Amino acid sequence: MGKNYRTHDERAFSVKDGDPAQHLTEIDTSMPHSARIWNYWVGGKDNYEVDRTAGDQVREVFPGIVDDARHTRAFLARAVRCLAGEEGVRQFLDIGTGLPTADNTHEIAQRVAPESRIVYVDNDPLVLRHAQALLTSHPEGACAYIDADVRDSDRILTGAARTLDFSRPIGLMMLGILGNVPDYDEALETLKRLLDALPSGSFLVVNDGTTTNVERNEAVRQYNENSGGSHPYTNRSPEQIGAYFSGLTLVEPGVVPTSQWRPEPNPWHTTDVAVLCGVGRKI
Repeated sequence: MGKNYRTHDERAFSVKDGDPAQHLTEIDTSMPHSARIWNYWVGGKDNYEVDRTAGDQVREVFPGIVDDARHTRAFLARAVRCLAGEEGVRQFLDIGTGLPTADNTHEIAQRVAPESRIVYVDNDPLVLRHAQALLTSHPEGACAYIDADVRDSDRILTGAARTLDFSRPIGLMMLGILGNVPDYDEALETLKRLLDALPSGSFLVVNDGTTTNVERNEAVRQYNENSGGSHPYTNRSPEQIGAYFSGLTLVEPGVVPTSQWRPEPNPWHTTDVAVLCGVGRKI
């Protein structure tokens, strides 16, 4: 339903560090994995039969999950273009990266501004295996990857500071990741620690599954029961998601369903998604 946050030692890589695969831990293909299931839903190829089976089981209960995933990916692109284009942001900290597909954050940002610098954060071994693809930056900019738990804010911020200038605005991307922190107060505290480290003029970009769809709620319940308890996901109420932006100035149109945030033409007919999103500016 989102990305896992199992704790690993932090590792930060840049292009000059060589092949990140040498640091790879063993990939467990006996259990479904949230990042690989998500990859399956958006049409990627980096998944296994166990992930496809789990993904299909969720889709049987909640057919709209595929549209939720695709609209989330499209929102990422629109939000990054907004920040890099309209707002002039040149630095991005993308936590809960997931497996690479077309149009990753650095590709979108560097089309607008080749000098953009991006740090990705995830801790899935399969994502780590593909980190070299993520790190293919435009020569004028930079990319780095940090292998860390979303709750390890100190490790994330220390690693990100090797690539990003924390005296200049940063776009903090947290798509589908806060729902992976089961305790809501802990999710709020995690977010606060990250935002406190960012300068004025930075932005927060969030989307997460919401509790407004009964089918999605049941799908998440069954997913959590069948995933062995290692990668649980928690839908949040609209009020809880809105509170992530407390103290920030929301960019229009505010906190809305992901498909309705500055929508563009797309091939999907469903627009009633059970995922909310927003972009907020730190004053």
